[in-house]
Formats: sequence, C-alpha cells, structure tokens
Amino acid sequence: MNAPSVGPESLVTLNLRIMDAASDTVMYSSFEATPMTLKLGSGELMPALEQRLLGMPAGAHETVHLAPGEAFGTYKEDLVERVARRDIPAGLELAPDTVFSFPAPDGSSYPGLVRELTEEHAVIDFNHPLAGKAVTVEVEIIGIL
Repeated sequence: MNAPSVGPESLVTLNLRIMDAASDTVMYSSFEATPMTLKLGSGELMPALEQRLLGMPAGAHETVHLAPGEAFGTYKEDLVERVARRDIPAGLELAPDTVFSFPAPDGSSYPGLVRELTEEHAVIDFNHPLAGKAVTVEVEIIGIL
C-alpha cells in the first residue's frame, strides 16, 4: 500500500518555516510550536506553496523556493501612504519600523509598518513585509487525510 500524498483538497498537518530568501530572516515558524492543520484549496495557504506541496508524501521534509512576488504578491507603491499626524487616531503612539493595527472605516483593521515618522506626518506601508521578495519555505508534512 502506498503512503498517502498531498492532493488538491487534502487535509494536511504540517510544519512551516517562512523566510526572507535574501536574509534568511524567519518571518513565521510552526516548528517550535504546534503543527498546523489546513485544507488545501480553502485559501489558508499561498496558492504557489499549495502547488509545490501537491504530490508530497507524509513524512516529507523539503525546502521550497518561491520567486519574488509569488508568495505574497508584488510590492505596490500605492499601498504606502503619507498620513498627517492629526489624522492618526488619538492614543495610537507610533514608532518607526514598528507594525501597528490601523482602523478601517468598516470597523476592521489593517496592519501597517511605520516607515517614517515626523512631527507633521507618518509614512505607513500596508504591503505585506515579504511582498515582492523571494521567499524560502521549509515544510514538513506530518499527516494527510
């Protein structure tokens, strides 16, 4: 009997380590915590990574390389905004190079990285930190249903 392999709608338990390929900076890792269980095709994983997982057997431990923009999209300049300090919600103490959650008109919130901070304005980058970058993903397939 053959070991199961990952299919397009598999329920997969795995560990992931997502890294900036240029610097090897780890942006996320489940290896030191609890493995993740995800259903492929449900939008829980990057489509490019799902494609690379197809056919992997249980027990596989591989490194996947994703091209710039393939994992978290392209970097979009229009997602970088200059915001007047007077328009920043009261009580939100910003600091450079820090991610904050900014409220949206519909009540949701968006994470944004403070790129620049002056007395008059803040420059906020709403791109994913790995947008437009090559990404390395270490993956360990623990189980497949």
